[in-house]
Amino acid sequence: MSSRIEQLIEEIEEFVDKCKYQPLSSTKIIVNKEELDEYLRELRLKTPEEIKRYQKIIANKDAILADAQAKADAMIEEATIHTNEMVSEHEVMQQAYAQADEIVKAATAQAQEILDNAAAEANMMRSGAVAYSDELLANVETIVADTLEDYTTKYDNLVNSLRDAYDVVKSNRRELNADNADITAPAVESDDLDVVGIDD
Repeated sequence: MSSRIEQLIEEIEEFVDKCKYQPLSSTKIIVNKEELDEYLRELRLKTPEEIKRYQKIIANKDAILADAQAKADAMIEEATIHTNEMVSEHEVMQQAYAQADEIVKAATAQAQEILDNAAAEANMMRSGAVAYSDELLANVETIVADTLEDYTTKYDNLVNSLRDAYDVVKSNRRELNADNADITAPAVESDDLDVVGIDD
């Protein structure tokens, strides 16, 4: 809706267009002064009212713009805060992931170190057990060898003693039997002679 001032201006323009040019001029016109004054008077009266109305509209517009700007600023600030929070949460999550990854890597390395140490210790214990067992077996082997040698010597001595005793016994028996044969043989022969003599 156009204002009264705009209407008056249009009416003045129409009024001017309807005016006749002065003779021998294409720029100057003949104007009805009273009618033009009436237009100008109304224009002067309406101008303050229109200005006030426009000022009010401008003021309202400024207020609306200020309110809109405030709302926009608030939305921007809220969005910025939310974005910063999301960025912070993302950074926190990234840090948490990084820390978790470092913890997992450290735990894996520590577990591997424990396994390596356990394997090395087990190998050392196995080597030690083998060396200890070998040492024990070597000692047993020495003891058995010494015992075997000792008992072999003793057995040989015993066998030799028994053989010597056997030989002595056997020799004594032989001698005894020889002596016994010498004692019994003449008696038999005397008896035989006597018997033969009797028979003759």
